[in-house]
Amino acid sequence: MFNGFKEFLLRGNVVDLAVAVVIGAAFNTVVERVVDSLFNPIIGMFFRADSLDQALTVALPGGGTLAFGAIIGALINFLIVAAVVYFVFVMPMNRLRPKAEEAPAGPSQEELLAEIRDLLAAQQNRGTAPPETTAHKH
Repeated sequence: MFNGFKEFLLRGNVVDLAVAVVIGAAFNTVVERVVDSLFNPIIGMFFRADSLDQALTVALPGGGTLAFGAIIGALINFLIVAAVVYFVFVMPMNRLRPKAEEAPAGPSQEELLAEIRDLLAAQQNRGTAPPETTAHKH
């Protein structure tokens, strides 16, 4: 019972997953700090509020409040996080990663069929018909 559990834990993909979770948490902290300290103050300046959570609110007659600013802020934060991740991390990593060499393209299906046709025609011109298979003999 413990041997199976030990094998499961020592598999490469489980260790890789654990490392990815830890790195992801650290990475999330960096992205949050960039968004909170750089982009959110700029956005708040345009809406004249400390944060979008207090901007564009509509009071309801029953005492509740619709916070359109919070929804817009969440969408903007998502776009900002996606942009920061892409431009600060993904794009530079793609430039550093060596490009895979493309395999030489083989002949197309049409070219292969034309070759087969030509080979069959050459066999027929020499008087040697292609050998029949046992499935065609009756």
